[in-house]
Amino acid sequence: MSRNYKIIDEKNWKRAVHCTVFRNSVEPAFCVTTELDITNFLTKIKTHHYSFTMAMIYAVTKCANEIEEFRYRFLDGKVILFEQIDTAFTYLNKDTELFKVVTVPMQDSIEAYIALATKTAAEQEDYFTGPLGNDVFQFSPLPWFSFTQISHTNSGKKDNATPLFDWGKYFMRDGKMILPFSVQAHHSFVDGIHIGKLVATLQHFLNQQD
Repeated sequence: MSRNYKIIDEKNWKRAVHCTVFRNSVEPAFCVTTELDITNFLTKIKTHHYSFTMAMIYAVTKCANEIEEFRYRFLDGKVILFEQIDTAFTYLNKDTELFKVVTVPMQDSIEAYIALATKTAAEQEDYFTGPLGNDVFQFSPLPWFSFTQISHTNSGKKDNATPLFDWGKYFMRDGKMILPFSVQAHHSFVDGIHIGKLVATLQHFLNQQD
C-alpha cells in the first residue's frame, strides 16, 4: 500500500528544531483522551446499516489525512511527508477472542471503504501478516467499556511515528451519545494544536447528517 511521499529538507523546515528535541526524548510519543458527540453519526450509521467500527475508521482517517502533521514519518533516518495515509486495525475473532491486524487502503467514499474493509477482515486468516508499513494510521477500538484514559505498549523504536487511534464504548449523557476517543502521536510532528484541529475536523464530520 506504499503511497507517494516527499523527503523534507530539514535545513529549511520550520519544525526542524522541535522535531529534533522530541525525537531525542526517552518517550517521544504522547497520548490524549477526549470525547466526541456521535449522536448524528449514529443515526446515519443505523440508517445506512454501516458497521460502526469501519465507519469510524473511515471518518478518522479522512479527517487526519486533511491535517499535514499526521502524515509525517521517519524513513531511513529522514523526515518524509506522505500524500495519503491508509489504515490498519485490530479485528476480533469472537471464537478465539484473539485479534488480527488488518490493513486496508483508504477509499474515496465511506461506502467503498466499509465494503472493502469488511471483506478484507473476513477473508484474512492470519493474525499478523507482517510488519506494518509507515503509511498507515493504526486503530485499536475497545467497544466493551468506556474509558477516561489509556496507554499503549512501547516497542522502544523512537522513530515509530505512526499515530494510534482508540475509542471505547459510547454512552448517553444529557440526551447525546458520547464516545471516548484517544489519539497517540509522535511529538516530533504533532503538537496539541494539531490534535485540536483533528478533533474539531472530526466532530464536524460526525455532525453531518447526509
